[in-house]
Amino acid sequence: MPRHIAYGITLLRVGLGVMLIAHSVLLKYFVYTLPGTAQYFESIGLPGPLAYVVFWMEAVAGVMLLLGIGTRWVSLAMMPILLGATWAHIGNGWVFSNPNGGWEYPLYLTVLAGAQALLGSGAFALRFSPEERREALLAA
Repeated sequence: MPRHIAYGITLLRVGLGVMLIAHSVLLKYFVYTLPGTAQYFESIGLPGPLAYVVFWMEAVAGVMLLLGIGTRWVSLAMMPILLGATWAHIGNGWVFSNPNGGWEYPLYLTVLAGAQALLGSGAFALRFSPEERREALLAA
């Protein structure tokens, strides 16, 4: 794989990781607070404790993506959460600038996670599986 492609995959991985951290730590923890996020989950018919699970999954997945650890599996694991976020915003309309946010941005993040799962880690990743190490050697 040519280096410029590996670098492009890395940009995708890092961007997705940063966005997951931003939505968990900055938004759910600092802006809405975890109890406030749990209240929101309950208001749309989801169990409140699920908010804490989503918070931790987004935060841990974001860090793992930044480091390039288990990129394919982490991206796949995040797809149901991101589809859930799409569902949560579906009634708000298309544009995320609508009150309570629209659904196109969570759907876009879902597509990015799917692409990341297909593409792998790219360059500058901590690699643990033999498949990822082989991909890194081919990219060099």
